Amino acid sequence: MIEMLHDGFVRNFISDDRYLFIVNGFFTTIKITFFAVLLGVAVGFLIAMIKSTYEMTGKLKLPNLICNIYLTIIRGTPTMVQLLILYFIVFASVNNKTVVAILAFGINSGAYVAEIVRSGIMSIDKGQMEAGRSLGFTYIQTMIYIILPQALKNVLPALGNEMIVLLKETAISGYIAIQDLTKGGDIIRSRTYDPYFPLLTVAAIYLVIVMIMSAGVNRLERRLRNSDH
Repeated sequence: MIEMLHDGFVRNFISDDRYLFIVNGFFTTIKITFFAVLLGVAVGFLIAMIKSTYEMTGKLKLPNLICNIYLTIIRGTPTMVQLLILYFIVFASVNNKTVVAILAFGINSGAYVAEIVRSGIMSIDKGQMEAGRSLGFTYIQTMIYIILPQALKNVLPALGNEMIVLLKETAISGYIAIQDLTKGGDIIRSRTYDPYFPLLTVAAIYLVIVMIMSAGVNRLERRLRNSDH
């Protein structure tokens, strides 16, 4: 049994330096996830600010309408379809597939981040906004210094879950011929005709990354909670 495992490991990872498919795919997945998270958070916070401002003041009617259309389209269509549309239609002339993937996953994530943050903002008592304005803060200052910090504490677990979902969604990057972690394992499987080692290894790596991300979010949540005391 041990000899069979050894032979399978050598055949799948050592022979012809096949482990490089996993290593390179890992770094590609991390790169796409990292920049897509940044884009998604930026887009999400902007949309959340616009929608919450409209709900609280009635202003920004046209931007709010545009945001609603964006949210409806992005949340109502599959991520894979959005990725294919961006790659084959919108950015058909762009040669950098990784950039297209980052844009696709970032734009998709932004819609969900927006609703998470908006719900957090709207959960804050209206008296907080009134108190900030009475102290001489502008609407934007009150939102940045008083409302958003409290909202962020409330929605941090949901934001962490969204980042984890985004990481796992990048597994479909192979549909536009990006050699991400999942694609790297699939390439090895196609060459050795052995699905066990490469696919289980890929699954284990995703699991470890998710556990690290979860631990980081939990630690940040505890620090924010302790800062209240």
